[in-house]
Amino acid sequence: MVALPEPAAAGAGWEPFLPGWIVLLPLLGFLVNGAAALLAPGRKAIPTWVGPGVIGLSFLIVLANLVSILGAGAAEPVVRSYWTWIAAGDFEVAAALQIDRLSIVMALVVTGVSFLIHVYSVGYMGADPGYARYFAYLNLFVFFMLVLVLAANFPVLFVGWEGVGLCSYLLIGFWFQEPAKAAAGLKAFIVNRIGDFGFLVGLFMLFAYTGSLNFQQVFAAAPQAFTYGSAAITITTLFLFLGCVGKSAQIPLYVWLPDAMHGPTPVSALIHAATMVTAGVYLVARASVLFALAPFTSGLVAGVGALTALFAASIALQQFDIKRVIAYSTISQLGYMFAGVGVGAYAAGIFHLFTHAFFKALLFLAAGAVIHGLHHAWARVGKHPTEDEVQDLRNMGGLRDALPWTSWTAWAGALALAGIFPFAGFFSKDEIIWSVGARGLTILWAVLLLTAALTAFYVARWAAMTFSGETRVPGDVRRHVHEAPTVMMVPLILLAAGSLVAGWLNVAPGLPFLPGVSRFHDFLAPVFEQAEAIWLAHAGEFEHVAPVGGDEGLWAIVTLALAGGVLYAVFLRVSARRLLPAARAPEPSGFARLLYRKWYVDELYDRFIVRPVLRASDVFWRVVDQGLIDGVFVNGSGAASRAAGWALSRLQTGDVSTYVVAVLVGVLILLAAALGG
Repeated sequence: MVALPEPAAAGAGWEPFLPGWIVLLPLLGFLVNGAAALLAPGRKAIPTWVGPGVIGLSFLIVLANLVSILGAGAAEPVVRSYWTWIAAGDFEVAAALQIDRLSIVMALVVTGVSFLIHVYSVGYMGADPGYARYFAYLNLFVFFMLVLVLAANFPVLFVGWEGVGLCSYLLIGFWFQEPAKAAAGLKAFIVNRIGDFGFLVGLFMLFAYTGSLNFQQVFAAAPQAFTYGSAAITITTLFLFLGCVGKSAQIPLYVWLPDAMHGPTPVSALIHAATMVTAGVYLVARASVLFALAPFTSGLVAGVGALTALFAASIALQQFDIKRVIAYSTISQLGYMFAGVGVGAYAAGIFHLFTHAFFKALLFLAAGAVIHGLHHAWARVGKHPTEDEVQDLRNMGGLRDALPWTSWTAWAGALALAGIFPFAGFFSKDEIIWSVGARGLTILWAVLLLTAALTAFYVARWAAMTFSGETRVPGDVRRHVHEAPTVMMVPLILLAAGSLVAGWLNVAPGLPFLPGVSRFHDFLAPVFEQAEAIWLAHAGEFEHVAPVGGDEGLWAIVTLALAGGVLYAVFLRVSARRLLPAARAPEPSGFARLLYRKWYVDELYDRFIVRPVLRASDVFWRVVDQGLIDGVFVNGSGAASRAAGWALSRLQTGDVSTYVVAVLVGVLILLAAALGG
């Protein structure tokens, strides 16, 4: 344990604007909507206005703080402590929030995208009987996510970390009457507990070496408390990264995220785009000083990220559920973010997190608009197909004419995810590929480049199978397919605009024919200054040694790969052959079947983990619980008491002469014992 330095004078005269209300407003929304769900579940006016309203107000406060930071040029964090939460000897943890450039960026993403999802939900969930309960859960989700990103210390961050896990369980299993949906929520909750165990162990080790869990003190003390590359910092960061693997769905703990689509579609958009799954990337970026001191862990972060990106993209190639394809793309894009922060390109990783929030929310909400239109159309003709039938891409096609606005917004999101110029993904995702190549990590560079091409293919396939080509929707149903209401379309249009322009906040200098723009990176530079100094001190100035040997060649190869993936997908799925509806389509065979079955990972988990645990639990239940605890201790003690009572009751005959004889026998026994002694 080292002597703790005093935290730097924070803020340089800058005062944050109502930071506590950023967090409190969603909590108040949860309380109001929760009361409405209990007292007046049939009335929708309160959740309709309160649910989106509190998130919109939080967004405005965050925006005011962003403008204030830019105006004041504030670089140092400001900590606001509200009360002492834990006090034990010299150890003290305050319920405190930290306002700095990274937390403001994260809060801007969380509140901005969440507000649009809340507005969209007014239309999407309008007919649901659990309307008020839904908005209560949604507000609580945003509250815990804001606690996570605005926390000034690790314990408060962990409260938000666990809170979003709880809310994911509530929202994924929102329609808990259906076993599959309830099981999906439970799966998310259980899998994340594995990662959370690692996170807690990492926090214990941090405290053991630094004597604190406050961000400013831990990061200031870390270079003295830990030797660069030592076992202590490596093990500590490995445990922290285990928490990130669970929360941000990386190999091997990614299996919960595809099943999260069983919740309402706006919930999928919220979890996948702006909240829970980005928490792991945020933690690595927030603790960048610690990870910079641990080169082995950083390399593992990058390697796991790149492998996850490729693995998830390969599965997405052969999925047919309109939401499942996007779910696997989320896992893949999170892999890109980890690859970025793993090679020390922290600002690039956060930049992709920022742009990804726009186009991933857009893709999920566009999918929701398609599902909404098809459900209503099937209902109009008096038919009620299963959820799988409605959401199968093979049962769609040719919806561009019936859903023109949804179609072009969905294509905007698809092109942004594919990384096609001039959409946002081109600037953020490709910068990560460039950063990995600039470190000389040729294998990882090739993996990410291949993944980019696969991404362009499967997302273009997704859009083409939905909106282009010959329709596979029955004629009587297709006549009733219609656009979503305005309250759902406005968020789609705004997110499409964000997917187009957000990337222009940072234009990498290596891009030919474009001026270098570094507003986003410059804004975050003070946050990562210490970590980048550690990287440079131990690795020297990085030279660009990508396999193509130059910036222009690199961008040309990436662009051609992405464009080729899009064009090939469109040609293959629209022009080359007529697709069959799901009921008549043969199941994929060969390698395609392996991808369709998701590499059989869920089956492997079921066989080697789930079933053995269930069998062991059954043995413990029968042997330990029923046999030992119930049989010996509980039932056995009861039987012994009854036997003793029966034996003693035999002495109570009510005959005085019997008692006299018993007394005499006892006296004789005592006399014999005394004389014999």
